[in-house]
Amino acid sequence: MDRRDFLTRTTFAAAAAAASSLQKSSHAATIGLQPAPSSSWAKRTLVYEQKISENARVQSFTSPAEPLSGSAWRIWMSTSGANHPEFNVGYLEGTPGEELKVQWAVLSTGAPADAPLSLGGLPSGWHPKQGVHLRLKDGRHRLYFWAHGEGIVRYLAADSEDGRRYTIVNALSPCIYHPADRTVDGTEAVKAGFSRMAKRKAKVAAGESLAPAALITNDATNVYQLPDGSFELYTAALMEVGKDDPRYMPHDNIPGRIRVIDRFTSEDGLRWENRKRVIQADAQDHTDLQHYYLAVTHTEKGRIGMLGHYRLQAQTMDIEWCHSEDGVQWHRPARTSWLPRSEPHTLPDSYGVYAPHNLVQHNGRWHLFYTGTNDAHNHKDSHGPYRRAIFHTSIDSPWQV
Repeated sequence: MDRRDFLTRTTFAAAAAAASSLQKSSHAATIGLQPAPSSSWAKRTLVYEQKISENARVQSFTSPAEPLSGSAWRIWMSTSGANHPEFNVGYLEGTPGEELKVQWAVLSTGAPADAPLSLGGLPSGWHPKQGVHLRLKDGRHRLYFWAHGEGIVRYLAADSEDGRRYTIVNALSPCIYHPADRTVDGTEAVKAGFSRMAKRKAKVAAGESLAPAALITNDATNVYQLPDGSFELYTAALMEVGKDDPRYMPHDNIPGRIRVIDRFTSEDGLRWENRKRVIQADAQDHTDLQHYYLAVTHTEKGRIGMLGHYRLQAQTMDIEWCHSEDGVQWHRPARTSWLPRSEPHTLPDSYGVYAPHNLVQHNGRWHLFYTGTNDAHNHKDSHGPYRRAIFHTSIDSPWQV
C-alpha cells in the first residue's frame, strides 16, 4: 500500500473523535498562560495599500515578515480577488511608514527568470496566492503557495538555492488539494465529508492522480519547519451541516460548511500525513463562530496561535490568541478578539483583520504585519468604498506578565 492509498483510507470519524477529546484537555503549564491585554498593542501604521483592479487587492495573509538591517523589513505579500489571473506573490522592502520597494514574482513555465524574485515551472494559466516563505535548515529557500487556474486549486512548493529563483517541485502531486481542484472526484469527496459532491467527476491530467480524501481541505494554510527538521502544516478544513443545524448561515459565502483547523506533519515538507483535527468551535463558543485560519509562532514557552475568529452573523474577522505545547492540544483562554479593529469609516481594518504567518520578535518587541479590510467577509457590506491594506503594529510581550 503506497502513501496515498494509506491516506485515502484514513477515517475522518476517528480524527473528529480525537479532536473532541483534545478540546476538553490541556496541560497544566498551557492553562497558566494568558494573552497580553489588547490595550498593549502599539498604534498601528498603514504600511501598504494597492488596488490591483476593482476586486484584487494586496494582502499579507499567511505570509511572513523578515527583519533586515536597521529598521527595514521584507514583508511577503500576495494578491487576491475575484479573478485568478491577477494573483501573484511578492514582497515589500523598507521601513514601515516610509515608501517601500515593491517586488512581484516573474512567473514562467520553464526555468525561473534571472530576476530578484521569480517562479519557474508554473504551468500556463496557473497563478500563485497566499505565499509562505521558509529558510530551510539545510540553507535552501522554500516558497509554499496556493496555485489557482482553470480547474486548479492546490497547494504547491517551490525551492531555491539563492532566495531569488524558485522552481516548483510538486505541481502534479501537491501538498494538499482544495475541493474545487480538478482531481477531486465524488467518491473521495464523500470520504472527505463533502456529501453534496457525490456526483462530481474528476478531470485528471497526464501525470496526476485522483486527490485522496485525506488531502482534501480548504485554503488559508501555514507551514512551519520544526527544530528536528520535520514540518507541520495548519489549514482551515471544512465540515458539512444541514439547513436545520443552527450553525448553518445562508449569508456566508459557503453556506452549510463549517471551518475548523486541521494539522498535518511531514518529514520533507512535501508529503503530508498524520492529519488531526486540532481546533473546532465547541459549546463555550457562539453558535455562529468558525475558525478561519491558524498562524503559529514558535517560542520558548510553546506555540502562540493567532486563530481566525470569524463571526458569521456579523461577517467580521478577528485574531484570537491561543497557545499550545505540542501543536495538537490548544488552549483558548480568551475566545475573543486580541487585536482591536479600527472604528468604522476610519482605517481600512474596521471589518476584518487577517494574521500573517507569525509574530516576529525583533529589537525587543514582537511585531505583527497583518491585513485589514473595511468590508464584510461575504462582501455584501462595507464601511465606505472597499479597501484592504497591510498594517504594522507591535507589542512588548504576547503574554500577560
